[in-house]
Amino acid sequence: MLLGRVVGTLVATRKDDSLIGSKLMITQPLDLDYNPIGDSFVAVDTVGAGIGEVIIYAEGTASRNAARKHDAAIDAAIIGIVDNMDVYRDLIEED
Repeated sequence: MLLGRVVGTLVATRKDDSLIGSKLMITQPLDLDYNPIGDSFVAVDTVGAGIGEVIIYAEGTASRNAARKHDAAIDAAIIGIVDNMDVYRDLIEED
């Protein structure tokens, strides 16, 4: 699971049949300090996340499993909304 923030929505009136009924959200990956990292991407929302919310997401096969669409063209899925996060810095190994 990875950390991200919902930064937008995407509406596609024409899409693959396997995605019909799926809510598509633009997601920005975050580090443990909530700083943006990498490029934003589109994810299928399985939990009803909203704009600005910090979320956890899965990629690859795990995302298709979460969306219960095993044969769909899904690369990422939002699988949780973060309520709170505590990071214990002394337990994180430095590179």
